Amino acid sequence: MKQTKFVGIIPARYASTRFPGKPLAMLGNMPMIEHVYRRVSSVLPDVWVATDDTRIEQTVRSFNGNVVMTSPDHRSGTDRCREAYELSGNDADVIINIQGDEPFIDPSQLEQIMSCFSDATTQIATLVRPFPIDGEYATLENPNTPKVAVDANGFAMLFSRSVIPYQRGVERKLWPSTMQYYTHIGMYAYRSDVLEHITQLPQSSLEIAESLEQLRWLQNGYKIKVAVSDSLTIGIDTPEDLAAAVEYLKTLS
Repeated sequence: MKQTKFVGIIPARYASTRFPGKPLAMLGNMPMIEHVYRRVSSVLPDVWVATDDTRIEQTVRSFNGNVVMTSPDHRSGTDRCREAYELSGNDADVIINIQGDEPFIDPSQLEQIMSCFSDATTQIATLVRPFPIDGEYATLENPNTPKVAVDANGFAMLFSRSVIPYQRGVERKLWPSTMQYYTHIGMYAYRSDVLEHITQLPQSSLEIAESLEQLRWLQNGYKIKVAVSDSLTIGIDTPEDLAAAVEYLKTLS
């Protein structure tokens, strides 16, 4: 039986409304993109950064990383992944799309998403995290943290910025303690032919409503396998997040 071949692609844009130049922000003695690259490389032998900026390209080359220049006009990281996969001349069976702003990504998360493809029928895979039963409802309802409903076979039924499922007749502050909720971790993996197809689909009504591209795939009949991770990661969206990450890094040394 042929062994599945994986490639990791890290989309990295320079332009960002809240944090321009984020991939090049220094975290300890190296830029954030290098932290991500090194962590991913500890699991995957084949890793590429996909960028549209020569400053990021030069930085990746400076630490001997693989990098490919892509169009600045992509709507999403998924679209950038497809172009990077094609331009790199890769023949991997599965492309893993890794967020470039999570420098403390846990290698176990990569292993978990790869394990989803031991099932030959898996088209797309992603990760979710159980929301703590003692968590605050105000945290759960944050629209910047998408929620996921998962079926009995481990496939995503729906993603939403709203809290799903709605619990009729239960006081909202009790919801986290009376139902296991799952929040989405923004890592995806796609079979190469599936990646080609989903990037050709027009935006769907659910995607436009929620601004979540994975809803386009579900609405067009694709199935998304879900792996559950308990690992906590630190995403960096703002300079304030970076400052907190610098302090966290000190605790690891």
